Amino acid sequence: MLKKKLGKGLEALIPKPSLPQVQKEEIAQIEIERIFPNPYQPRRDFPPEKLEELVNSIKEKGILEPVIVRQRHDHYELITGERRFRAAIKAGLKAIPAIVREANENEMLEIALIENVQREDLNPLEEAEGYRMLIEKFSFTQEELAKKIGRDRATIANTLRLLNLQDEIKEYILKGMLSEGHGRALLSIENPGLQLALARKIVKRGLSVRETEQAVNRLKVAADRGGVQKQKTEKDIHILDLEEELMELLGTKVRIIHTGNRGRIEIEYYSEDDFQRLLEKFRGVRS
Repeated sequence: MLKKKLGKGLEALIPKPSLPQVQKEEIAQIEIERIFPNPYQPRRDFPPEKLEELVNSIKEKGILEPVIVRQRHDHYELITGERRFRAAIKAGLKAIPAIVREANENEMLEIALIENVQREDLNPLEEAEGYRMLIEKFSFTQEELAKKIGRDRATIANTLRLLNLQDEIKEYILKGMLSEGHGRALLSIENPGLQLALARKIVKRGLSVRETEQAVNRLKVAADRGGVQKQKTEKDIHILDLEEELMELLGTKVRIIHTGNRGRIEIEYYSEDDFQRLLEKFRGVRS
């Protein structure tokens, strides 16, 4: 009994440390018709199927995470949460939970970009556009931007380079048909026609980044061969594509020399046995 009393006395004399009081941002229900989209929203692609999934979730469970807005005179502007905002409209909600925060244009883009990057929600091209906007509109250097969003400068520089791709290729990346790795590999091809033709081949055949890098290297080797002009046409890549197909079929090196409507096919063999193997393949096709 004495020990219990003593224990209580010590606890009273040396109270347990209390947690510091944290100021919570208030969540308000704001009418959807008073909220306008973020003009600096880096995200441009909102896949319908993903949006529909969120609509169904909102109908069943409501919006679990509030959007962030800023007040502008008689209305509000979204800072983050545009996908939730769009889904709420489709779900037929009249109001949406929101946190009101003070932010200027610079901070709006910065917060929206950082949130999307941290969630890994952005397509690589959307990320590149966000970086470009921060650099051009708000005069950030790549170094300053890297510190702001917790990325290294080289990553930002490489992502920005994707904006130099042709529009059709950028559209492939936006739709998820090509990855950032594919885009980087394609950037090493200077000729626009050849770059676009290879991009179409990647999409058609579903080539991996590694296979794309190998295809790019083959094109560079072909460009260095004697008699090959720098100004290549889209037909060149189809010839290389056929070479690759024949090499896979025959199991040896094949070269197609194509001029106008004429040309020749060179097939290499490395021994008498190899020659006989090829003959058997051709005889099998004939029969």
